[in-house]
Amino acid sequence: MFKKWFAKMRKPSEETLVAPLSGQVVQLEEVPDPTFSQKMMGDGIAIQPVEGKVVSPVDGEIVQVFHTKHAVGIRSGAGAEILIHIGLETVQMQGEGFEAHVKQGDKVKAGDLLIAFDLDLVKEKAASTVTPMVITNGDQIENLDKIHHNDVTAGQHELIKLKMKE
Repeated sequence: MFKKWFAKMRKPSEETLVAPLSGQVVQLEEVPDPTFSQKMMGDGIAIQPVEGKVVSPVDGEIVQVFHTKHAVGIRSGAGAEILIHIGLETVQMQGEGFEAHVKQGDKVKAGDLLIAFDLDLVKEKAASTVTPMVITNGDQIENLDKIHHNDVTAGQHELIKLKMKE
């Protein structure tokens, strides 16, 4: 009896991440920044955005919103730690053109708006608008499968299926 009850309380071990932005999918290895292309932060995918909205790829909790609002960290219900980094070299913008809609500790659902940003301003001031989404605790991931798409819609298209280690 208790076994079934405790099984229901356990976190899910499998999860699907949806696209955090609308745009064209870019393989992480093609991101023009070695920190991401060489997977120093973790494995994942990137998107060349067509609009300035970042939504949550999963149900989870906001663990960090960078003070410059160019990046956000989320812990999924299964325990995956996800970093979404808007553009490249955007930290130098010091928050200009970025508006956070969440704060640390907020609970979010897949598709909830996290950050809005001025895409034209990022195009003008940053090295690139390509936006990586990486799993930063890859040592806790048993399996990570990327679902191939060319173009995706934020909050709708599935991008990554992952299974956490037990």
